[in-house]
Amino acid sequence: MKRFGPPSTHVVSGLVLLNVFLFAATATGQLVPNPSPANFGSVVIGNTVPQSVVLSNTGGSDLTISQTTVSGAGFGIGSLGLPLTLPPGQSVPLPTTFAPQSSGNFSGSVSIVYSVLKNKSHGRGNLPSNGTTTVSLNGTGVTPGQLTANPSSLNFGNVQVSSSQTLTDSITNVGGVSVTISQATATGPGFSFSGLNPPLTLNPGASVTFSVVFAPLSASSASGSMTVTSNASNPTLTIALSGIGTPQGQLAVSPTSQDFGTVTVGANSSKAANLSASLGNVTVTTANLNNSEFSISGITFPVTIAPGQSVPFTLTFAPQTSGTANGVLSFNSNASNSPTDTLTGNGVAPQPHSASLSWLDGGSGITGYNVYRGSVSGGPYSKINSALDPSPAYSDNSVLAGQTYYYVTTAVDGSGVESAHSNEAQASIPSP
Repeated sequence: MKRFGPPSTHVVSGLVLLNVFLFAATATGQLVPNPSPANFGSVVIGNTVPQSVVLSNTGGSDLTISQTTVSGAGFGIGSLGLPLTLPPGQSVPLPTTFAPQSSGNFSGSVSIVYSVLKNKSHGRGNLPSNGTTTVSLNGTGVTPGQLTANPSSLNFGNVQVSSSQTLTDSITNVGGVSVTISQATATGPGFSFSGLNPPLTLNPGASVTFSVVFAPLSASSASGSMTVTSNASNPTLTIALSGIGTPQGQLAVSPTSQDFGTVTVGANSSKAANLSASLGNVTVTTANLNNSEFSISGITFPVTIAPGQSVPFTLTFAPQTSGTANGVLSFNSNASNSPTDTLTGNGVAPQPHSASLSWLDGGSGITGYNVYRGSVSGGPYSKINSALDPSPAYSDNSVLAGQTYYYVTTAVDGSGVESAHSNEAQASIPSP
């Protein structure tokens, strides 16, 4: 009779194999978004920025997406063609957008509902199971870049031909994103600018300051503009320019020649003169004299003279040597002409001064006299003669111009006896 092994051995083996099968059942589908959260960054109001959120099935069984819902101001999603079945290991992009309608920080979310088949506990079929995945959305709405000028126009007023005037202006980016200035131009006769050098990028709130110059080419009204081109929401910014060119002034000096005559060396002589303007304002910056024996005073430079007005000044001749002196007075100014004043004078050497003294004769027995001089009335006095003067007269040739002296004399007899001082005499020497 044929023998077989115990039947229980086959049953146990079968149970073991069944348990292995149950524990090796496939894992359910799992929906994972990337990126999460989705950040759109800064977006200019009125613009729409897309971003793709990739939905991946990281599980081991199919999953079916049945619903997508978006929330939050400015956020949107595209269509997936629901319901959509996503096999294991497969992905699908979910289009998302951010289109802010105002400035500020915004947040929202996308809610994705899906279902999978879940294994029953005893292996007798599968049951449906629902899941939800949420993707956070973030973004910032910013105002578009916009340029403003301060001031928005420049009026230079009256500017004389051959002169110029400079005004400053500034451009500011008042928007929320950077702006790049690509070009700047000035139009109109006599207008130009400096300090604005494209290409130039202005961050939000940043400014650039520059100079605009008006140098009129003729005596007439002038108008123009400065145009700034950029990628701002206002791509062309215009600054109006205006000014009036006025005639170039003329300068006159009166008189046009001065003769100071004869002046003693060491002394001086002064004469009056004046400067006047016509047609337009004249600004005189300096005066020039080509001879140091002449000088100008009574006027401070720079000085601006209005049309029809005059400014007085004084010319002085102070000869340093004998002889004829000539000079020319000229002026630096913005006038259309350059008037001059010719000057002449004659220097002569000063005449020598002396004080002549005389007194009554002392009579017989007097052999001579001494002469004493002081600078203060009443003395003290100093003898100025080196030897007895035999006569009652004396000439003092050592006096100086402009000084006053006081004199006394004494008489000396044959025995050498000297008398008391005589009465005091005063001598005032002219100057020079």
